[in-house]
Amino acid sequence: MQLKKKVPSLVDLCIQTAIDNVRYLGDVGETDIGLLEQILPHCTVDQLMHIEESTKGRDLSPVTDKLWKKFYEKQFGPENTNLVLRRMKQKNVSFRWMKLYEAKLKDVEEAQNKSLDRIRQLYKKEDARKQSRQVQLCSKVPPSSNKRSWGNGPGYNVGNLKGNLMKKAKIEFLKSQEVKNMAAVKRNAIQRSTCASRVMRPSGFLATGSASTSKQIKPPVRRF
Repeated sequence: MQLKKKVPSLVDLCIQTAIDNVRYLGDVGETDIGLLEQILPHCTVDQLMHIEESTKGRDLSPVTDKLWKKFYEKQFGPENTNLVLRRMKQKNVSFRWMKLYEAKLKDVEEAQNKSLDRIRQLYKKEDARKQSRQVQLCSKVPPSSNKRSWGNGPGYNVGNLKGNLMKKAKIEFLKSQEVKNMAAVKRNAIQRSTCASRVMRPSGFLATGSASTSKQIKPPVRRF
């Protein structure tokens, strides 16, 4: 035998319609608590907050307090939820979970803002440090070439520095052992050539003299 489907009542249809359109709910007025317990659990945080703020002259905490506790635990974790429960028990006080949720959310936002401010300050300090280093580097740029400066001052000419380095290198080269050896070889060669020329000059002179003498002395002429 086929079971017949239960026909939904008018109340069930109204509840389902309210759930489907929960985003449009505002002031619930004097709606029965039993109906609200079936409808409001389908709300998001923003939707439930809107209903709480829109409903005037009625305390919805008997229905919504447990919903806010779930939102608190979901948003901030079980540890924070248990910590709040312990503190309320120790101090023998009780607060609505909607207010606790709002206070905790505000604390988290303030902590985040402080963290962001600290990060911004760190970035500003780092930018200022980099900027100061750039300014110091710019202040060390040599002055214009039109201004003449002598010695080792800021405007010292690079060409003079190169010239001094070349002179120093040349002096060191002239003082090197290789140059001394070359100079000694050259002096020895000059001395040898001088001695050779001195030896050759007397023989040449004698040869020239004998030739001239032979030309001047005439043989005796026989006379008959």
